[in-house]
Amino acid sequence: MEFSIAQAAKAARIASRQVAKLSATQKETLLKDIAERMLAQTETIILANEKDLAAGRDNNLDDAMLDRLLLTPQRIQGIANAVFDIAAQADPVGSIDHMQQMPSGIQVGRMRIPLGVIAMIYESRPNVTIDAAALCLKAGNAVVLRGGKEALHSNLALAACISYALEKHEIDPAAVVVVPNPDRAVMNELMTLNEDIDLIIPRGGEGLIRFVSENSRIPVIQHYKGVCHLYVDDAADENKALNLLKNGKTQRTGVCNSLETLLVHQDIAPTFMPKVKALFNEHKVKVHGCERSLQYFDNASLATEDDWHAEYLAMEIAVRIVDEFDAAIEHIETYSSGHTEVIATQDFSRAQQFIRTLNSAVVMANASSRFSDGGELGLGAEIGISTSKLHAYGPMGAESLTTQKFIVLGDGEVRG
Repeated sequence: MEFSIAQAAKAARIASRQVAKLSATQKETLLKDIAERMLAQTETIILANEKDLAAGRDNNLDDAMLDRLLLTPQRIQGIANAVFDIAAQADPVGSIDHMQQMPSGIQVGRMRIPLGVIAMIYESRPNVTIDAAALCLKAGNAVVLRGGKEALHSNLALAACISYALEKHEIDPAAVVVVPNPDRAVMNELMTLNEDIDLIIPRGGEGLIRFVSENSRIPVIQHYKGVCHLYVDDAADENKALNLLKNGKTQRTGVCNSLETLLVHQDIAPTFMPKVKALFNEHKVKVHGCERSLQYFDNASLATEDDWHAEYLAMEIAVRIVDEFDAAIEHIETYSSGHTEVIATQDFSRAQQFIRTLNSAVVMANASSRFSDGGELGLGAEIGISTSKLHAYGPMGAESLTTQKFIVLGDGEVRG
């Protein structure tokens, strides 16, 4: 039978009503069963993933994309652990806050409710299949998952684990739809189904996100790219700052929370920059530097305007020496993508000023940008990172997949 995205979305809408009524205990047990099934099927999942990796190499996918695609027993265990974490979290659905008595006598509060049906459009990362399904179910939503063709075998193997758990708990299988047809026409039709889908969250390259944002009839959570900055203040501990740089730039380059720009206060540059040079030489990091920073490197190129905007996702970085703290702030405000900014400083008041002044989704003092991740920030996992400020901002966990309704309790009051 040919797959129809319109029929799948309608079925997800119907299934969402059942999911919305699941109790906290039912959802916790369901998610644990998904995680346990995935661990039990590790070998099967890896075999499917190997097919995707082989096809990716044949199609000349770059190293960053292949790294995002790769599943290992350790990564599968990590994904399962995230689902266990989500399962153990408090249920966001049904919680009531801001309850207050009004002069009229009525009591007014707000209750958290599911959004309904979420659609994910994503590239390469098969972990999104599980993360998104777990978070949407925890928040009482159904979800339609449209992954990229490069991860199709992996996504379908993971989808089988979800289907197994849904069937075990007698939950409508349409609660989690993994689109088996990666054709672009299916994605284009998906973006028109505003009667059955409440929100689209794209995850992938800037081109994909812009395409979805510009063509969707459905509200979109936007995260174009992660141009993350590290500012090394004149009051920084140089060893701590160097570790933040090493972890943020070289641990995993193909992720959106890796560092793309280094800003260094001019007063600390003479002692700090030679250490940066040694670090970058060791890890073969390509440098695009301002005129003042070029003297510290052997093979750096002069940074262009585009370099300050760049998300390299590679062993590549832009470097600028700044006159003072305010110049660093001005640079970040000009070129930030709204993702994550970090200051390295031992001056507490300077750290507080940095945190108060910048309004990116995550702002840090003396901690690696690599912590800008839903799992590390206590969400268990993230369905995406919003940089658009509307509805949700920053890494989005289960609570970000809910909204609120007003509830009113009275005792026969009428309005005069």
